[in-house]
Amino acid sequence: MAHPGAEVQVWAQDEARYGLIPTVRRTWACIGKRPPANGRRRYQWGYMYGFVEPETGRLFNLFADAANTYVMSAALQEFAEFAGLGPQRHAVLVLDNAGWHRSHDLEIPEGIHLCFLPAYSPELQPAERIWPLINEVVANRAYRSLEELEVVVGNRMEQLEGQSAVIKAHCHYHWWSGGRCGLPGGN
Repeated sequence: MAHPGAEVQVWAQDEARYGLIPTVRRTWACIGKRPPANGRRRYQWGYMYGFVEPETGRLFNLFADAANTYVMSAALQEFAEFAGLGPQRHAVLVLDNAGWHRSHDLEIPEGIHLCFLPAYSPELQPAERIWPLINEVVANRAYRSLEELEVVVGNRMEQLEGQSAVIKAHCHYHWWSGGRCGLPGGN
């Protein structure tokens, strides 16, 4: 055992891109009437970095202007501080195979151990399941700026942080065993 006596948490992480091109969904309208559709073709993007602990429904998120190795390193550092990771508390972080996740330049803080899912398997990623909960508030709406969109998405994430039962219901797959999955130091 590499870390005897250490507490081990199991988290999942994913990114989602949000931009000024509206997410269009179907909407109700009276027969014979066309529903209004607000839209602006503006190509600016922000990225939500979401971390979820499926067993408890805890969330941690960051909004950034890019998805790359540098920002991922900063996000991992922020996450490690949030989760209190260090010599006696570790987190196994389940994530996909994005290039910035596997980069040799990625700075991984003490206490974080990366576990990669098989390629092309988003259905196995529990963190993927939080994005539809956020998309509800941005669908069929146009935003003037990326900052305005960031506030809306951030407020929605804050609401979800207080709803651990909802997060757990969406992200805790029946096969997800968390700390009991045979990891060193697991419960």
